[in-house]
Amino acid sequence: MTTDAEDEPPEDELWAIDMVLDQLADKWALRILCAYYPDMAPIRFNELKRRVGGISQKILSQQLRKLERSGLLERRVLPGRLLGVEYAITPLGHTLQEPISALYKWAEAHAGDVRAAQASFQADA
Repeated sequence: MTTDAEDEPPEDELWAIDMVLDQLADKWALRILCAYYPDMAPIRFNELKRRVGGISQKILSQQLRKLERSGLLERRVLPGRLLGVEYAITPLGHTLQEPISALYKWAEAHAGDVRAAQASFQADA
């Protein structure tokens, strides 16, 4: 990898990349998106809360708004139902299935290794 200034993306492109990575680096955003894989079917709010697990209603609402604003989910009001809302993954959100699933599988496979490395580091400190 070179470090020449001419090889670096323009500043506005770097800002956009940082914004996207910041959105996706949030553990809740990743867990919400993982709740849609592999079937991609729309999910009602309370079902999504159950699938994600350990998330408060307030945080889930905030995260859903962020994912909707970023074009990864869409909110649909269900006809004839008072407060009936479901969230569907968008085609853009669907494109994240492979990289997010790979990251999630890596985390599952290596969580013990990371914990062991942290314990070893802490013991040496």
